Amino acid sequence: MSRRIRKSPLARALQRATTSMTRKALAAGTRAVGKAVAQTVDAIAAPHRPPPGAGDWIAGQALGPAGVRRFHLFRPPGIRNNERRPLLVMLHGCGQTAAQFAHSTRMNRIARRERLLVLYPEQDRTANPQGCWNWYDTRSRHANAEAATLMAAIDQVCLLYPADRGAVALAGISAGASMAALLAERHPDRFVAVAMHCGVPPGSAHSAATALAAMGGRRTAKAELAPDGGLPPLLVIHGQADRVVAPANGRAAAELWAAASGARAGEPRRMQRGARRPMTVTDYRAGRRLVAQLVEVEGLGHAWSGGDARQLFSDPQGPDASGMVWRFVAASLKRRAATQA
Repeated sequence: MSRRIRKSPLARALQRATTSMTRKALAAGTRAVGKAVAQTVDAIAAPHRPPPGAGDWIAGQALGPAGVRRFHLFRPPGIRNNERRPLLVMLHGCGQTAAQFAHSTRMNRIARRERLLVLYPEQDRTANPQGCWNWYDTRSRHANAEAATLMAAIDQVCLLYPADRGAVALAGISAGASMAALLAERHPDRFVAVAMHCGVPPGSAHSAATALAAMGGRRTAKAELAPDGGLPPLLVIHGQADRVVAPANGRAAAELWAAASGARAGEPRRMQRGARRPMTVTDYRAGRRLVAQLVEVEGLGHAWSGGDARQLFSDPQGPDASGMVWRFVAASLKRRAATQA
């Protein structure tokens, strides 16, 4: 007959301690795994999180020759369906999402104040792994297809939402700026104004290799632009310390627009607002008509001037590019209304 061995008090205490530590370790591991999963989910969702503030952040898709492209439309509160408000199309740069560009530029704040709609198309990573718009790929016609797909998105928004088809403007940064210029070149009668922030002028490249040369300022823009005032007015903002897209591209874009309209450069004027980076502004006019405006910002790299410091490709020390874009667009709308009156 076997005899039951009784554990000593010390052995029982050690067993209880071991069991307790095992349970605590398992619980801590479960919490750590849960925290890691939550952090991963948050990191995935963060680039697509809508900007804060009142208004509708409407998700949509447009189908065109380049396939399907997602977009978000910001509609400020209080805009009725029977209204027709200006539409600003904002094209992000490489490595950005539509939501990140909205966060960086804070354009929705201006939209709420001025009661305009803002369309943020988004490049598909299957079309470009870096999220760049294929503005340069004209040889294979990928650029043409993407431009047509973006026009489909604009048409869709103008059809379904209270956007004024005759009051559409374009703005973009980097690859988005280059695509905005391409759209304005291809469809000059569809836009009231276009703004390029550190982009490359149209006709500078036709492939990935030539795009790199163009970004380095080593190619000449050769685009056939609409002559004699057929182009929408152009605002160019470019940092003089840009190491990604050479500053020479900004001046080349303004001069390309000027040459098509017979405009001449005025006297450059140096300006500074508060403690922000100084800038040199040059107007190109054909008679009294403003054809292009070049803003060269001292010390600004490849970043949205005056952008949110928490975002990539943003420089809060630069002059407010979003404010400049809207004032330029508003002035263009006013001039167009005066000529149509």
